[in-house]
Amino acid sequence: MSIAELAKDFTELLKQNDHDGAAAKYNADDIVSYEAMEGPMAVCTGREAVKQKSEWWQANHEVHGGSVEGPYVNGDQFAVRFFMDITPKATGERVTMDEFGLYTVKDGKIVEERFYY
Repeated sequence: MSIAELAKDFTELLKQNDHDGAAAKYNADDIVSYEAMEGPMAVCTGREAVKQKSEWWQANHEVHGGSVEGPYVNGDQFAVRFFMDITPKATGERVTMDEFGLYTVKDGKIVEERFYY
């Protein structure tokens, strides 16, 4: 499978709101995830740590809507743009997010993801 094909399928799963399925299918066991923030989830290493970060995010945010654009492929990387209408449960303040995910692929799996917002 080419990187373009992987990126397209991964992004289609995200567009169907199947983030868990996309991660299960394409994340490498040793994936590293970088968030544009400080704190304990700024860098997560390994499939299980990334899954736990995703579960934390889902448990702590109410999602009202959103969309996914892309993928935008370049070499061994691709980017996906996320628009989200959310309410963080900690603040109760509804906000919109505009976020890019940059994914690096090696041997048919995503080995790194970096988020920009």
